Amino acid sequence: MIHGTRIGILGGTFDPIHLGHLDTALAAQKALHLDRVLLLPSGMPPHRQEQPSASRFHRFAMTALTANGVDGVIVSDLEIGEGGPSYTFDTLRRVHLSGIGAAQIFFITGADAFAEIETWSRYPEVLEMANFAVISRPGYPAPVTALKLPSLASRMRSASPASPAARGASSQLEIFLVDARTRDVSSTEIRRRRRTNDSIRGLVTAAVETYIDQHELYSQAREPLTQAGHLHDQN
Repeated sequence: MIHGTRIGILGGTFDPIHLGHLDTALAAQKALHLDRVLLLPSGMPPHRQEQPSASRFHRFAMTALTANGVDGVIVSDLEIGEGGPSYTFDTLRRVHLSGIGAAQIFFITGADAFAEIETWSRYPEVLEMANFAVISRPGYPAPVTALKLPSLASRMRSASPASPAARGASSQLEIFLVDARTRDVSSTEIRRRRRTNDSIRGLVTAAVETYIDQHELYSQAREPLTQAGHLHDQN
């Protein structure tokens, strides 16, 4: 890994990955001038009582299709083969072992999920494993995060493509608030639409829509009822 390279990481169950996920990755990439964004589908999400509807192989394939042709966005298999829960702290530790320092990493999460960071595994240690990029979600703008987590407000700073502060290296790990528009899409809604034979066009990429149709994913017969997770199980 080249010294100084800035790496974004967006993890999630991606069951399936949708355009809201892609919007989130690209918003962080643009605002923080990231050289690369890794999409990490999880093997076993820690906050769901049941396993994902689609197998890890299907979820990895759909993530790869979403990243295909998007400059600077790639899929990683770092988690997909793991047998245990995909906790953020453990994922970041594995990234460190690959030679990427904490200051080079920007862990990307939605503002709604980050608001619950005090419930995350290994909090507050996890905040020392990477910078965090907190992206606005529909109905939950990133700047609200400072009000929800006043104890962390001193580490938070706004970031945008025009912000020179978001470009430079810092000795202190920071929490960057990115107020960007991301599409109001959820994996839960996509699975519901599939069960009722409604269209999912415009919610996922065309390639993922075709893949879901070809493999008959999330149909009435195949879809277990699960609750959406959060944290590293971003919906």
